[in-house]
Amino acid sequence: MRVQNFLNTQWKALAVVALTLFYISATAQPTAAKKDTTIILISDITMQIEISQALNDLYNFKFEKAEQQFRWFKQKYKWHPLPYFLLGLSEWWKIMPNTKATTYDEQFLAYMDSTIMVGENLYKKYPQYKIESAFFLAAAHGFKGRLYSDEERKSWRKAAVEGKSALNYMEVCREMDHLSPELLFGDALYNYFSVWVPENYPALKPLLWFFRKGDKQLGLKQLREVSYNAFYTRTEAMVWLMRISNSYENDQVRAFQIAEYLYTTYPDNPYFDRYYARMLYARGQHVQLEKQAKQILARIDSGRFGYEATSGRYAAFFLGQMYEFQRKTDEAKKYYELAVKYAEEIGATESGYYLFSLIALGEINEKQGNKAEAKRYFTEVKKRSGRKDEAYKDAKKRLKNLEKGD
Repeated sequence: MRVQNFLNTQWKALAVVALTLFYISATAQPTAAKKDTTIILISDITMQIEISQALNDLYNFKFEKAEQQFRWFKQKYKWHPLPYFLLGLSEWWKIMPNTKATTYDEQFLAYMDSTIMVGENLYKKYPQYKIESAFFLAAAHGFKGRLYSDEERKSWRKAAVEGKSALNYMEVCREMDHLSPELLFGDALYNYFSVWVPENYPALKPLLWFFRKGDKQLGLKQLREVSYNAFYTRTEAMVWLMRISNSYENDQVRAFQIAEYLYTTYPDNPYFDRYYARMLYARGQHVQLEKQAKQILARIDSGRFGYEATSGRYAAFFLGQMYEFQRKTDEAKKYYELAVKYAEEIGATESGYYLFSLIALGEINEKQGNKAEAKRYFTEVKKRSGRKDEAYKDAKKRLKNLEKGD
């Protein structure tokens, strides 16, 4: 009986989705195109002025205000993929602070599917919108691919299908002799990662033989141009440039500059908040780090939207490291324990933040004469880490030294 009720519920949900898609398809006709007065929304200055505050609200995690404006645009331009994409982007940023949570996946995918359906209608029926609709089709497929390839979803086949579709539409965008900053975004990512991937994962090299050759340095140059001059893709380009500079290019100066700008511009965005704290930690700027990390923890305690255990694990670990460096042992111990608590809360017990917090707690307890407690922490590290991990080797060595002492 329960199974039947479940199936009935599923069919009702599918019926609602089908009716919604039918309505969108039936009404998604560009009135402007019928009048032969083409409105290219992606480059329309009036549109950009109207939507500017909504985008600022989105990236500053004021989703209700942003989505109210996006829905108004959907009423006005229901024939265009832009409003559906922006509503999907809003759901994407609800996912960003903690990609382990799947709460917003369904709504995100629904908006991106609507973007694709409306975009395909425009692409096939109205040649004057070919390039613009191809941009949104590439973006929507690309974002779906990003979600499917996430380590928590691991839907590799789906990710590959979406990635192939994104590339196909991106090649259409490249038909323009001069790519606008918006259209340049996808080209920039392709140029960089089509070289970076085979360099770092040689086994995947054969998969790229049939694609055009990329240029990593050109990709970085293009990302910089998009982050300076684009409107819709500017912030997304800055996020990618920040992550690439920090993780792959060893350009911490640029990464810090971008992180500081993003946090200053959008101070209520938890992802930017913690990334800025991460860069402060890497640079050893302890005075500002202490303030930043404690602000993150206070926002978690107050229930601020988007601030949860993932950000808490970062902030607590940074404070533990900072206080240990300053030889404030009790404070260091307190925050390492908090980092462990947050990591266990989200099941991140194989992460470096978790494992090295345990090692630090073991070391502190050993120095304080609590050998049994120290052994417990080091044993837990061995249990949670792989034999080739530095944390495993470190814990194993420390346990041997403790046994010798006994």
